[in-house]
Amino acid sequence: MLGAIEAGGTKFVCAVGDEKGNIVDRIQIPTTIPAETMPKVVEFFNQYPIKAIGVGSFGPIDVNPESAAYGHITSTPKLGWRDYPFVQSLKDAFSVPIGFNTDVNAAALGEVTFGAAKGLDSCLYITVGTGIGAGAIVQGKLLQGLSHPEMGHILVRRHPNDEFRGKCPYHHDCLEGLAAGPAIEERWGVKGDQLVDRMEVWDLEGYYIAQALMQYVLILSPKKIILGGGVMKQKQVFISVYKYLKDFVNEYVTLPDLTEYIVGPGLGDNAGITGSLMLAHQAFQEENQR
Repeated sequence: MLGAIEAGGTKFVCAVGDEKGNIVDRIQIPTTIPAETMPKVVEFFNQYPIKAIGVGSFGPIDVNPESAAYGHITSTPKLGWRDYPFVQSLKDAFSVPIGFNTDVNAAALGEVTFGAAKGLDSCLYITVGTGIGAGAIVQGKLLQGLSHPEMGHILVRRHPNDEFRGKCPYHHDCLEGLAAGPAIEERWGVKGDQLVDRMEVWDLEGYYIAQALMQYVLILSPKKIILGGGVMKQKQVFISVYKYLKDFVNEYVTLPDLTEYIVGPGLGDNAGITGSLMLAHQAFQEENQR
């Protein structure tokens, strides 16, 4: 049996299941501070004979196994979790292999294994919610270099009619600062779920997301793009994204049918936790090949 943790900024989803993505049991735990959240995580997994744990975590995190800070949450705005040794804390509690990556990389892994990108060796998973992040599968492997991708913080051109300063505490008007859920709420004065019929809201959202997608397409050329997260549950955003992406690309490259190329998660809200099960499976296999 495998353990999985989808560690988000507001809640931890913990589950047990198998390498086929079947989930046997799961719980949700509020993300408060490590001293409160982690004992509940340990208590849950202690009920089961798990052989590995996969973690898809909010970040930034250190995913370089050669780094002294490997397995830590690093410069997160959630101060209680800054420099938290996530992997080591799990190793202290369980003598099993630990797979560790970003929440969006885990979701990308889930989608390419069982979801909307199944059968492909390339995809891009983007979540647009409280923040914006992206994970990529390239030639069948999670994209990783000096660190993990931070595609939510690229710079985009401001819409001529948008005077909103931007919500990102680091960059103000990066993609996340202009298009994540908190930016929508602060720009328009109410939460997004109260703006369903305001088409100008979702047209502007699509304008920024499409700019980002153009850059990702030109750099990574993914075979499938999956847009998830709470904001993308407003399906009208997809229509705006299709329109603006076509305009921005301006026939420079040939794009597939956008309604089939840019889609929602095939696994729905289970993409991240399913991908975390796959991280556990990979960690178990790697440990047993040594």
